[in-house]
Amino acid sequence: MTLSTHVLDTMHGRPAAGIAVRLHRGEALLFESTTDADGRCPALRELAIVPGAYTIDFAVAEYFRGQGVSLPVPPFLDRVRVDFGISGDGHYHVPLLVSPFGYSTYRGS
Repeated sequence: MTLSTHVLDTMHGRPAAGIAVRLHRGEALLFESTTDADGRCPALRELAIVPGAYTIDFAVAEYFRGQGVSLPVPPFLDRVRVDFGISGDGHYHVPLLVSPFGYSTYRGS
């Protein structure tokens, strides 16, 4: 099984480069990186994924502050945490569409 993510900045209409991403399985940190210029973490695909419950965490407030966006204190969205399950074979894609005040995600292909 493989896993990937793609983060899109819907406020600016572009990939979100430089977002800190962490993947956990339970308390164990499995992966930590930042998104590339295309909003992806290519090394995530190389991770050995087994069935189970996972959490992927995106540091969105830090990213938007870095883009010069003035956020309230505390920000409405500081970190976006997606809890998801992997139950079978194949590829799991977890895209994130995000702005300072909202986000959506789904199982992509």
